[in-house]
Amino acid sequence: MKRLFTPEGELALRHTMRQRPLLAFDFDGTLAPIVARPADARVPAPVADRLQRLAAKLPLAVISGRRVDDLRRRLPFRPWRLVGSHGAEDDGHAQASADNAAALVPVRHRLTSHLETLTAAGVGVEDKGMSIALHYRLAADREAAQRAIAHSIAGLPDTVSVYGGKMVVNIVAAQARDKADAVAALVEAAGAHAAVFVGDDVNDEPVFARGEPTWLTVRIGQDDPQSAARWFLDGPADLAIMLDRMLDALPAR
Repeated sequence: MKRLFTPEGELALRHTMRQRPLLAFDFDGTLAPIVARPADARVPAPVADRLQRLAAKLPLAVISGRRVDDLRRRLPFRPWRLVGSHGAEDDGHAQASADNAAALVPVRHRLTSHLETLTAAGVGVEDKGMSIALHYRLAADREAAQRAIAHSIAGLPDTVSVYGGKMVVNIVAAQARDKADAVAALVEAAGAHAAVFVGDDVNDEPVFARGEPTWLTVRIGQDDPQSAARWFLDGPADLAIMLDRMLDALPAR
């Protein structure tokens, strides 16, 4: 990764914005700071204002692990598209959701049988319909919480995929779209020739790793030096600055 706020990075950003790209952003840790309780997450007003101005000019999507309905309540503006459950749920795309939900049935049975142990370890189980999240940020002993999670999901069928995140373990149907698939579909639906994607976590790596030459990918923070993102911002506070530069770089109609 290279720092975006360099002459090279800003040149790349201006070049991409002149192509009137699709804009796509992760939510938690990107648009909204990470908080102890997911229900408390909010987009800071300065970021929301800039996003609203960009959404008036370009197709703008938010792609998150949250449910679409949850996202919609947390955004003080109306994006072009919302994608939830890490790509599996799209408010503008009729996907085989029944098949994806069915793949999670044995997971739900397993977690129900381990719910007492998980709760005692401080693990919160969030069923989003198209994905399931096991949160352990509030656990008093996070290592014990991780052991409880590992025990509860050991031996799951290969019809589901399991991957980590920031104090969370996510479970989705193996056949469900990931965020990279979602961005590609949105680029096509928007008739765009380029994209800007900003994320901060493991579930954003499929987008970073896709490596499309016309996608400008940016990671918030340097916590993963192995990230496949092309550029990085030092932290969430830099996002508003990036959005300002995106607005400035837009060509006049």
